[in-house]
Amino acid sequence: MKFAKDFLFGAASASYQIEGAWNEDGKGETNWDVFSKIPGKTYKGTNGDVAIDHYHRYKEDIKLMAEMGLESYRFSISWARILPTGDGEVNEKGLEFYNQVINECLKYGIVPFVTLYHWDLPLTLEEDGGWTNKRTADAFVKYAEVCFKAFGDRVKHWITFNETVMFCGLGYLKGAHPPGIQNDEKKYFQATHYVFYAHAKAVEIYKQLEQYGEIGITHVFLPAYSVDDKKENILAARHANEYETFWYYDPILKGEYPSYVVQQLKENGWTPSWTKEELDTLKRNAENNDFIGLNYYQPIRVEKNQEAVSSMEHSRETSTLAPGNPSFDGFYRTVKMTDKTYTKWGWEISPQGFLDGLHMLKERYGDIKMYVTENGLGDEDPIIDGEIVDVPRIKYIEEHLKVIKRAIKEGIHLKGYYAWSVIDLLSWLNGYKKQYGFIYVDHDDNLNRKKKLSFHWYKHIIETRGEEL
Repeated sequence: MKFAKDFLFGAASASYQIEGAWNEDGKGETNWDVFSKIPGKTYKGTNGDVAIDHYHRYKEDIKLMAEMGLESYRFSISWARILPTGDGEVNEKGLEFYNQVINECLKYGIVPFVTLYHWDLPLTLEEDGGWTNKRTADAFVKYAEVCFKAFGDRVKHWITFNETVMFCGLGYLKGAHPPGIQNDEKKYFQATHYVFYAHAKAVEIYKQLEQYGEIGITHVFLPAYSVDDKKENILAARHANEYETFWYYDPILKGEYPSYVVQQLKENGWTPSWTKEELDTLKRNAENNDFIGLNYYQPIRVEKNQEAVSSMEHSRETSTLAPGNPSFDGFYRTVKMTDKTYTKWGWEISPQGFLDGLHMLKERYGDIKMYVTENGLGDEDPIIDGEIVDVPRIKYIEEHLKVIKRAIKEGIHLKGYYAWSVIDLLSWLNGYKKQYGFIYVDHDDNLNRKKKLSFHWYKHIIETRGEEL
């Protein structure tokens, strides 16, 4: 079996992690421009001031993507390049840059797949309460509309938000991302609500513009499985799925929040301040989502947590989703299992976990179109005789593409695969040590680009439509 002609093979990146030029051409400051410079927040104090300088080298990078045969490139727009203060004047230079990136993609027949928000929030909004303030939601809707009107004639695939659970969870529960707040459940749930509201409003505006493209949202997909068939651990897995997955997709696709979680928020005093108008907006736009994106790296194995959880102190290391930690509410804990395989960063490698998770989503949401918007292996790639021999990455992606092929056979509506990442980039918290790309960036040699073994392998997969998988 080959992948269908309309199945998109792509790869992804994000503005803060690649662009650099943090204060050039009228770009405003973002939360990350400030946060990454707080001592101890990132590995060896790395930040995105220069990153891999894609801002000045986008032509070279897109040419390499074309050489690799990429059919689609998923990238994010930096909000502060377009609206430097978040909701004030439009910066024409910002529009110009992304117009050039989009046109460069189209020159090679690469389909641009645009993410509006991949975590870099204009600083003005962060300082005014960030996602806990409705001003940010309203500002996002304005920003989205500016982008639709500027780029929508050529961009036909839009993602509003990338991984709400990460920027809200790491921002308001674990303190590892801006605004660096720990253990504030009330703010966490409020922030997620305003994100979903902003998403629904943006979708509504997109549909009114009649640009005949598609719009959806992307979530990190962490399907939870019980470590065994004990009743309490099965309940722990259900609890994890309700909070980690259904809370994030129910308001988008069903237009309402999962009752299981809503009930517990009420009991704990964590219910967001939401208005009837906001809840109606969610309801009204549930039908308007064209797809969901899934960023899949690993499942989570869970058991009921038996220990008392005091207010948790989080560090950069414990925030990276490696198993062994209790959930924020202390209900379950994630477990590292002896019979599973893990990456150097302690993430489980489980293509089967993805397949089972896809069926769980179909059961709950019906035949919704899905894209794998991220999937890949973070590693320290060996260089042998000047060649970057990233065999583990090839194996990882190969195994996941095999189950995607199987999922399609089993009736899952999957229409594209975007490897994370197209090029080695700045890891938010791990600097440049953790590599994901098909293209190597040499930080000791003027950021020169070099093709890895996986570059040639992926090119072959695309050319043959994955027939040999």
